[in-house]
Amino acid sequence: MIIGGLQKTTLIDFPEKIACTVFLAICNFRCPWCYSSELVLPLKIAKQPNIPEKDFFDFLRQRKEHLEGVVVCGGEPTVNKDLPQFILKIKNMGYAVKLDTNGSNPKMLKELIETNLIDYVAMDIKGPMGPNSQFSIFNFQKILGEGVKMEDIQKSVEILKKGNVDFEFRTTVVPGVHKKEDFSEIAKWIGGENVKYYLQGFRPFKTIDPQFENVRPFEDAFIKQIAEEISPKFKICLAR
Repeated sequence: MIIGGLQKTTLIDFPEKIACTVFLAICNFRCPWCYSSELVLPLKIAKQPNIPEKDFFDFLRQRKEHLEGVVVCGGEPTVNKDLPQFILKIKNMGYAVKLDTNGSNPKMLKELIETNLIDYVAMDIKGPMGPNSQFSIFNFQKILGEGVKMEDIQKSVEILKKGNVDFEFRTTVVPGVHKKEDFSEIAKWIGGENVKYYLQGFRPFKTIDPQFENVRPFEDAFIKQIAEEISPKFKICLAR
C-alpha cells in the first residue's frame, strides 16, 4: 500500500461528512486528461514522497473528535489486494468510509459492500460503453490498462445500481474527448430512479498527456445544459 498523499480536511468530497482524503498510488487506467500523474505513472510514483501507514493512522487517532469520514481514492484503490484490511482498520476507529473507484474490480467492490466496509461509493464513468459507441471504439482502448476488461466496468455499474450502498456516478467532461451526444448514451446505460450522476469540468493542469494542458475546458453553462437535458433519467443529475 503506497500512500501518496493526504488531504487533512474536506467538506465537499464525502456527502454530509467532515472528512479527510487519503490518496493511494498506482492506477490501472491511463486517462490522458488525468491531473494526478504522480499517483499513476510509475516513474513519478517512485519520486513521490510516501506517507507511512503508521503516520496515517496516527493522524486518524488524533483527529477523531474533528473528522467523521475518510475518502479513499487514488490512483485506483482497488488495485491493492490489501485494501479491505486497510479500510477495516479505518472502520474500526469509528470512521465512515467513501471509496472513489474506476469500477475495474467488481469482485472487490462487491466484497467491500457485502462486508459493510464502505458507506459511500463514487464511480467514475469515462464515457458511453455501448457496442456501437465511437467513444468505446477509440477511447477505451487507450484508457484501459493491461488486464482491465470493459465487462468488469459494466459489472460494477450493475452492483452499485442494486442499491446496497449509497453511491454516485460522475464524469469529467473533456473537450476533444466527449461530445454532447455521448451523455445521452451514458444516461441510457447508467440511468435509474436511484442513481445520482454528476458532471464535472476538466482542469488542464499537470495532465498525464501534456497536450491536454492546452485544452480549454467547456463553459460551465454548457455542462449544466447537458445535465439538465439528461436529468429525467436520474434521481439527481447536476453539474458541479
